[in-house]
Amino acid sequence: MSGAAGPGEQVCHLYRLRPGAQAEYERRHARVWPELSALLDEAGVYDYHIYRHDLLLICVLRTRHGFTHARSVTAASPVQARWTASLSELFAEIADADGEPLWAYPVFHHPGQPPP
Repeated sequence: MSGAAGPGEQVCHLYRLRPGAQAEYERRHARVWPELSALLDEAGVYDYHIYRHDLLLICVLRTRHGFTHARSVTAASPVQARWTASLSELFAEIADADGEPLWAYPVFHHPGQPPP
């Protein structure tokens, strides 16, 4: 994936924490800055979840105007730059050698039956 997911498409990318950073990462996300939440809304990000398994973070989200648009809005923001800098010491890996997110690709989907 190149980040070209269109509006409403679910995307998933991964991060890896440094050993011992798990509790601090969770502590900071329990108090996400209101201005960061506002930026995500401005960028059209919704239905955003971060899951953690030991050092592995799994980020799943949707965007209203496509991931490329959301990325351009957040990348231009000093709020995003401050948030990322504030967490930088917690991460072991956040992108590939080209700076692209560590994309996870769907291999199975079962939509199931909608609830009654």
